[in-house]
Amino acid sequence: MTGWMIRHFVPNASDTKNSEVRSSYGTLASVTGVIVNCLLVAAKAAMGILSGSLAITADAVNNLSDAGGGILSLLVVRMAAKPGDKEHPFGHGRMEYIGALALGFLILMVGLELLKSGISGIRHPRELSVSPLIITLLSLSILAKLWLFFFYRKIGKTIDNETLTAEGQDSVSDAVGTAAVLVSTVLQWLYGWHIDGFMSVVVSLFVLQTGLKVCKSTIDRLIGGKPDPKMVEEITRRMLSYPTIRGIHDLVINDYGPGRCIVTVHAEVDAHGDILAIHEVIDKAEREIEQAMHIMICIHMDPVVTDDPETNRLHAVFSAFLKTIDPKLTLHDFRRVPGKKQTNLLFDVLLPDDFQMPSATLNEKIVAYAHTLDPGYNMVIRYDNDFL
Repeated sequence: MTGWMIRHFVPNASDTKNSEVRSSYGTLASVTGVIVNCLLVAAKAAMGILSGSLAITADAVNNLSDAGGGILSLLVVRMAAKPGDKEHPFGHGRMEYIGALALGFLILMVGLELLKSGISGIRHPRELSVSPLIITLLSLSILAKLWLFFFYRKIGKTIDNETLTAEGQDSVSDAVGTAAVLVSTVLQWLYGWHIDGFMSVVVSLFVLQTGLKVCKSTIDRLIGGKPDPKMVEEITRRMLSYPTIRGIHDLVINDYGPGRCIVTVHAEVDAHGDILAIHEVIDKAEREIEQAMHIMICIHMDPVVTDDPETNRLHAVFSAFLKTIDPKLTLHDFRRVPGKKQTNLLFDVLLPDDFQMPSATLNEKIVAYAHTLDPGYNMVIRYDNDFL
């Protein structure tokens, strides 16, 4: 059914980097979610009134917040599709992350209200009026929420939309919560067990867990979490496909929203090559990677000496030494500058994110090792952090 809806309501559905296509996907998902949740609110509100069930009424309120979340998603998708302007030259793509964060807070607020009403239900239990119709409607509600989960997940992954992914996570927690309500309703119907309030608390805990998960995931994106490993791998593969580029380092990805990434990277090239020819290759790489991946990329050329045996030997020697300290330590931009009284060795050391040793201590170890090789070595070392 999801595939049919995409084919009929999303023109040019395969071009998911296009802002208009993304907006069409988001509109389809949001409108569908609002319609389904409004139907569930009406059905559950009626069931709650007829049965007197606090848990069913709480579930109806939860679905009402979901409908509000759908409207929020629709607004956010529209705002995120706006192109860059004078005040926001990189576009408005991060509105999707802000919308997901707002949705996360909305889920938390609903969860707290459900917890409050559940505790009240435990302290003051009520008799329920249950019928096969109510049981059937609750079962259909669970199926509807599970369908919404798969629906949101497919579209959210297709256009890399954090808000829709959050909606999907909320839908599956709603399905679990409604299942808990169904169990409590059936048990009171069959055995007279008054666990309605307890199940309302269970529903609230699922909702709160989902809200916390959505907020954490979105905050990570907003404050600058690690980039997608698949994107890093693809950028690396594409750059190394050009024979002129010997290696890459200092890859940094700035995320301004889905489809709005700005990438900077250093490319190692032959120090003795034709600089104009090399620059032409770098320009070509930038153009082709931008077109293929829909990102902005700036490549900095780093000349490296590849035909000096002594430089190559020292590069290998210091690389091996770093591995004895930590297998993840690597170096790049290695240069050797001989002088009358000393030889300068200049290079950068890339520190892994879990490296505990202070840079000053590591520097002392490298300098001490260099002086065992030759007291005339003067070390000029820069330490980089691995942002990937």
